[in-house]
Amino acid sequence: MRIFYASVTTPNSAFQSNLWRNNLYLPLVDLGHDVVEFQYDLRKTLQSPDPADPIQKAFIERNRPKLTKELLHQIRAAHASRPVDLFFSYFYDACVLPEAIDEIKAMGIRTVNWYCNGSYQLHLVSEIAPHYDWCLVPEKFRLKDYVAMGARPIYCQEAANPNIYKPYDLAVEYDVTFVGQAYGDRPVYINYLREQGIDVRVWGWGWHNFSTEAKARLWSSLPRRSLLGARLLMSESGRQVLWQYFHRQSPENIRNTEPRAVLPASIIGGALLDLELIQMYSRSKINLGFSSCGDTHKTGERILQVRLRDFEVPMSGGFYIVEHMEELGEFFKVGNEIVCYTDKEDLADKIKYYLGHDAERERIRQAGHERCLRDHSWHKRFQMAFREMGLA
Repeated sequence: MRIFYASVTTPNSAFQSNLWRNNLYLPLVDLGHDVVEFQYDLRKTLQSPDPADPIQKAFIERNRPKLTKELLHQIRAAHASRPVDLFFSYFYDACVLPEAIDEIKAMGIRTVNWYCNGSYQLHLVSEIAPHYDWCLVPEKFRLKDYVAMGARPIYCQEAANPNIYKPYDLAVEYDVTFVGQAYGDRPVYINYLREQGIDVRVWGWGWHNFSTEAKARLWSSLPRRSLLGARLLMSESGRQVLWQYFHRQSPENIRNTEPRAVLPASIIGGALLDLELIQMYSRSKINLGFSSCGDTHKTGERILQVRLRDFEVPMSGGFYIVEHMEELGEFFKVGNEIVCYTDKEDLADKIKYYLGHDAERERIRQAGHERCLRDHSWHKRFQMAFREMGLA
């Protein structure tokens, strides 16, 4: 099948990552498809997806017609060279005018959009979703909402590429680790684990906000890190990223709604590169996962979501413990392939238990890895989705 593929490589251009290229593009190539990639830098576009923000709205109004024009130009050229069977995108409304999707379909090309933030940001694709032939949806509870907006959803859960996410023969250095951004109730959980005497370490954006020493250290290092520093300090989008992580998520802005977390700089690391992230799963006895979305824990409707990490960690051979949600039971035997917790007290108890039971932890780790290899690769997800589309 000939596929025209359009997606950003990373969910956050403030740091280097090939996350979506590794998980979406490469498996399509591995499956033997002829994949033509959209030649366009989408990073800035996906930094400004929300028209509810006046600054982002102004950017969208300038950028979307330009991006749409270039997309149609490249698709027409590819289709003229050799017929394209499928247009596969990871797009927000901000990326493309909906009539462009209709024009692509008029060329005889089937269209599908992958989107994984519908749990709490479904409005960001509500305009374009009904124009695609299909929408790949990992949030099971949102399927009816896609139908209500006139779209045609296919339930397609996230997964991991076993050619990228795999175990590494490295010394185990850490008891408990978490790699990811500091938002929602994550800092409160990490703070609680430390209060319970658990040696937990964190890496990623935003954690420095919960340590005065770490925050000062990051600021002082930015100007000397030429690539990251220049991007963050000189670009408009970079300044927005800094504002988000240094201000919006700071303890001062959450102290009125939840307990304040104060963490020592010694447990905080910066954002990891892709390989460093994967290797951390092998360097840790226990890898943490959090299921809540954004700041929904502050509302009356706390939204939980199956995440990419839920497959990345066990696919990489790591022992994984994550907040319980029923949907996870459709993909793993909880307690045998991964471990789930219900609250921070339960998490602390289970961490202490598994740190003290090496053989049981190793058995679960191996079983989780085998389950992911067998059932949870992106290759199998796409094969399933294409069968449902009639494109097998």
